[in-house]
Amino acid sequence: MENLPHELVSNILSRLPSRELLKNKLVCKTWYNLITDSHFTNNYYSFHNQLQNQEEHLLVIRRPFISSLKTTISLHSSTFNDPKKNVCSSLLNPPEQYNSEHKYWSEIMGPCNGIYLLQGNPNVLMNASLQQFKALPESHLTDSNGIYSLTDYASFGFDPKTNDYKVIVLKDLWLKETDERQKGYWTGELYSLNSNSWKKLDAETLPLPIEICGSSSSSSSRVYTYVNNCCHWWSFVNNHDESQGMNQDFVLSFDIVNEVFRKIKVPRICESSQETFVTLAPFEESSTIGFIVNPIRGNVKHFDVWVMRDYWDEGSWIKQYSVGSIELEIDRLMGFIGSNRFLWKCNDDELVLHEHDSQKRRDIKVKDYGKYDDSFRAVVYKESLVSLQRGK
Repeated sequence: MENLPHELVSNILSRLPSRELLKNKLVCKTWYNLITDSHFTNNYYSFHNQLQNQEEHLLVIRRPFISSLKTTISLHSSTFNDPKKNVCSSLLNPPEQYNSEHKYWSEIMGPCNGIYLLQGNPNVLMNASLQQFKALPESHLTDSNGIYSLTDYASFGFDPKTNDYKVIVLKDLWLKETDERQKGYWTGELYSLNSNSWKKLDAETLPLPIEICGSSSSSSSRVYTYVNNCCHWWSFVNNHDESQGMNQDFVLSFDIVNEVFRKIKVPRICESSQETFVTLAPFEESSTIGFIVNPIRGNVKHFDVWVMRDYWDEGSWIKQYSVGSIELEIDRLMGFIGSNRFLWKCNDDELVLHEHDSQKRRDIKVKDYGKYDDSFRAVVYKESLVSLQRGK
């Protein structure tokens, strides 16, 4: 082993799953220095996960409704070549403090370099590979000027300039005196992992007034859409001029590095928000954004896929393709992978990964709590050596 070139040893070790790789830190000082080197850690994410592209790995979180049943986090793997091959193994158990009835996660977002954000009470950053949880501190910003918040929308990303992970939370504003919402107005807070603290974004940076669309529809969950160092939300601006008709839709973008917002114009494709639901998604391995349009009412039988060909050109939107006659009892869209793979949750509590081009599908059975099932989220799983413990 001592005679093997350094590059060859690095290549071999990069092929190991993170759990096995960490054990090899104990082999010798040379291997310890290699595995803990920041260059190796950063390259491991892209190199190792690229080797796994023949299989799809999904991270599934389920939170039962009753507190006596614990939240489960499991890893599911299968291949298109052998759709019946479905391996499910328990990945990690959340710390006990997250299993009380007052703790919950309503969304899971990621991966960003193998890091995930669990949004809820509390907000938590997680590296499933290293079995690390990092609960975000509560904001020290108190309600002021007779204003409070009820709804928030979170996302997160990596700032390569400062080697920092940042979480942004947008909160609606309500007036305490009248208990009415200030329509179109929000406040923003930004968390830094490096400093482990929050700061309030200047009100002047938010492009107000603007409304942010939620994911309350049963036909979709939020899909993590972090592209080109920017977080994204589907939004609209109230059109007070009745002669101009319906509201105008936008994509609201937040640049994690420069900490600025941008409004991206989109084609007018929604005749009615009561009949159509739009899901933002990353496209082409997160090089640009797109959206999927499907009807709200009834089982989803058809939908359209739009993509922004050039992320920096809001005039480059095209309808990529349409899909129809889906023979599935679909509950909601859980995610979108690459440019043609859809992750659906079906009414029988199965996950189905459907590839548009080949028309292949994989059925993935997940542990069922039946009537006790309260929260079900699934995202792509990626191995990572990125530590949430800063300075280590």
